[in-house]
Amino acid sequence: MRKWTISVLFLLCLLFLFPDQGRKIHANAKGDSDAPVDPPKVEEKIGAVPNGLSTDSDVAKREAESMSRRALRANAKKFEFQAEVSRLMDIIINSLYSNKDIFLRELISNASDALDKIRFLSLTDKEVLGEGDNAKLEMQIKLDKEKKILSIRDRGIGMTKEDLIKNLGTIAKSGTSAFVEKMQTSGDLNLIGQFGVGFYSVYLVADYVEVISKHNDDKQHVWESKADGAFAISEDEWNEPLGRGTEIRLHLRDEAQEYLDEYKLKELVKKYSEFINFPIHLWASKEVDEEVPADEDESSVDEETSENKSSDEEEVDTDKDEDEKKPKTKTVKKTTYEWELLNDMKAIWLRNPKEVTDEEYTKFYHSLAKDFGDERPLTWSHFTAEGDVEFKAVLFVPPKGLVDSDTLPLNVSREMLQQHSSLKTIKKKLIRKALDMIRKIADEDPDESSAKDKKDIEESSDIRDKKGQYVKFWNEFGRSIKLGIIEDATNRNRLAKLLRFETNKSNGKLTSLDQYISRMKSGQKDVFYITGTSKEQLEKSPFLERLIKKNYEVILFADPVDEYMMQYLMDYEDKKFQNVSKEGLKIGKDSKDKELKESFKELAKWWKGALASENVDDVKISNRLSGSPCVVVTSKYGWSANMERIMQSQTLSDARKQAYMRGKRVLEINPRHPIIKELQEKVVKDPEDESVKQTAQLMYQTALLESGFILNDPKDFASRIYSSVKNSLRISPDATVEEEDDIEEAEAESNTKETGSSSKSEEAPEDDLKDEL
Repeated sequence: MRKWTISVLFLLCLLFLFPDQGRKIHANAKGDSDAPVDPPKVEEKIGAVPNGLSTDSDVAKREAESMSRRALRANAKKFEFQAEVSRLMDIIINSLYSNKDIFLRELISNASDALDKIRFLSLTDKEVLGEGDNAKLEMQIKLDKEKKILSIRDRGIGMTKEDLIKNLGTIAKSGTSAFVEKMQTSGDLNLIGQFGVGFYSVYLVADYVEVISKHNDDKQHVWESKADGAFAISEDEWNEPLGRGTEIRLHLRDEAQEYLDEYKLKELVKKYSEFINFPIHLWASKEVDEEVPADEDESSVDEETSENKSSDEEEVDTDKDEDEKKPKTKTVKKTTYEWELLNDMKAIWLRNPKEVTDEEYTKFYHSLAKDFGDERPLTWSHFTAEGDVEFKAVLFVPPKGLVDSDTLPLNVSREMLQQHSSLKTIKKKLIRKALDMIRKIADEDPDESSAKDKKDIEESSDIRDKKGQYVKFWNEFGRSIKLGIIEDATNRNRLAKLLRFETNKSNGKLTSLDQYISRMKSGQKDVFYITGTSKEQLEKSPFLERLIKKNYEVILFADPVDEYMMQYLMDYEDKKFQNVSKEGLKIGKDSKDKELKESFKELAKWWKGALASENVDDVKISNRLSGSPCVVVTSKYGWSANMERIMQSQTLSDARKQAYMRGKRVLEINPRHPIIKELQEKVVKDPEDESVKQTAQLMYQTALLESGFILNDPKDFASRIYSSVKNSLRISPDATVEEEDDIEEAEAESNTKETGSSSKSEEAPEDDLKDEL
């Protein structure tokens, strides 16, 4: 009877429950027909039961939110991407075989910049940070494996609606063009962050992106795009209020599901953001051991086991009450979620340099320079400066670095801060440290050492690794050192010590000014150099003939910037620089100089008169020639031939203004050359002989060309050459070129007529055949 009573009560309960349950099923079906785009998860609600049924009010509320959201999305303002952005996104989307991991690096880098901006503002206005969680300067990464969404959030400065349009819809054309050009030459998408277009790398892994952002000066907005040439922006009234900052949601492509793996994300964050100054947290799963009550079946089994124990075993604690006995439990594995800090590395510039390893410096450089190759920087310098301005700095070569100072005034504008004396002091100290660091590369390079010292250092493996490092640096940044000599008068001598160049005796290897001076001949007071277009051309220059014969070393400058540099580099270590293509060259002493000058005095005077139209300042006996008859040099403080050519090739060159800087030209003759001796005899016999004057003019023009000058009248020079050839072939000066006959044209006309008549005769038999038919 008791069983029947229980059964009836159970059936009555079911009958009362069915109507409500039916209404709930109907409500759920109606909700599904208009399902929201991103309905809130039940488990996200505090206190909700997983997989439990929602109430009618919950469904109505969710459906109202969904309708509101759809209306906002439909009414969102649409924008077209800038043409340059569309071009860039096409490149990124079609980069099927590129390193897709870089998207996370770029997003974290952008988030770090946003946090830096709000931190800077908070130094003068603490209210911009807000209170509670908003004041935490951090990043958060979260995964939704069910929806295939990867979210990255920062509590940075955030973006207004106008910022979203400007920053995510348009980019500088120059940056895009430079990136596209680099992509076409190297194909390395890894460079995307260096051109300010790193955000768009998200489309390597996502086909739909949402950017939710809240700025202190604006409402919360949502930017969204499917990379289809357009994007939409709407006011956000359905997502969780951010307070301040930006959240980027990536709806991952099917082929990019690997980024939903927590382990892979941890590895990527540690790889790309180990030295980011702000904490990066990941909503990560974790398995823990938890004590739970044991099931009844298991308890009964335990009891039976205890009853089967041997009766002669001694019982313990028999006097205890059953209420005092502990409940039986078991240990099970449970998955929990918590925020896990991924970058716990302390900023290396705040650490003691002795505690930082080479690998840590290399990793920090890669993070700082956005250079994630395998090569380590050439060198670095980690130091602390004290005095009027205190700061900590880490400098790298290639030139990247970081400076951290607590003494800079922050209550002034950026323009005033740039002119502040503290920054000038920091700049001065950084330059000195950088130059010392570069010089250290040369000092530790065995190729820079003398042959005497190489025997002692080549055994060390560490030294062998540094072999050729300074040449590598010079090939990359040598021109910057030269420009520094031009612009920085204070450090000109220090920079000159870093100069490298080839000489006529260096056998193709680079040498320094210190090495040059150590090899100077006894009695040599000047450092000899020459400028030109190429090393090969300079080595054959007539200006070097006697210097080479007397075993002097001459620096060969073949870079256009060398001409400008040597106008500022007047001396080094008490040694003057002498351009061997200019006046004032002194090579030892020759007892016969006075006698030669006297004996060729009349020839020099006559030759200067013969060149009156060429604006020649003087004709002198040369002390620099050995095998050539003559050469043209310029005045000591005027432009050299190479400088004239450089200035004439400038786009906005002005010949009238250049005339003031053009050096006076001096013809130097070689009194020992047979041509000069013969010419002197001809002049003594008949100084008015036109053929001798023509020869003198031709020799001067030839010397101009050989000395590196550009002829003002190449046609005149060519005519003199041809006249000289006529004389050598004993052709009469009055001989003329034969006139061309018109026979060819007459023959062509007759041939045309004959062709026409022959074609007619060939057509005649056909006409006769038609008549017969």
